[in-house]
Amino acid sequence: MILAVLFANSEGNILVERFNGVPAEERLHWRSFLVKLGAENLKGVKNEELLVASHKSVYIVYTVLGDVSVYVVGKDEYDELALAEVIFVITSAVKDVCGKLPTERLFLDKYGRICLTLDEIIWTGYLENTDKDRIRRLVRLKPPTEF
Repeated sequence: MILAVLFANSEGNILVERFNGVPAEERLHWRSFLVKLGAENLKGVKNEELLVASHKSVYIVYTVLGDVSVYVVGKDEYDELALAEVIFVITSAVKDVCGKLPTERLFLDKYGRICLTLDEIIWTGYLENTDKDRIRRLVRLKPPTEF
C-alpha cells in the first residue's frame, strides 16, 4: 500500500499531502520525519535523482523536482522498486501539468490540477493509472478545484 505522498518546498513546508491508512496521530510524525530526511539528504541532488530510505518497516523514495521535493512512502508490495515507478509517474504528470520543472509559484498556481492528477494516479493507497494520456483525459473531465 502507498501510505503517503507529500510535496514540500525548499523550506520544508508541505504543499500537498495524501495519506492512506495512516492514523491521524501518526501523520505529524511522518511529516516532520520526511521533511527532516529531505533537509539532510536532498541538498545538491539532481532533478529526479531518486533517493531511498526505510523507516519502521516501510520504504521511502524521494527526489527533487524543480523547487519542490516529492516523497512517496509505501509498505508491503510497494517496496523501493515499486515506489520508484510510482514516483516516476507522479513527477512525469506534475511536469506535464506545469509544462516544465515546477517552481514553487508555478506548483501553487497549478495546485488544483496537480491534486486532481494525483488523485487519478493513486486511489486508496494503490497505483491506479500510469498512462499519461489516460491521466490527462481523466483530469480534463473534471473541473479544477479553486482555492
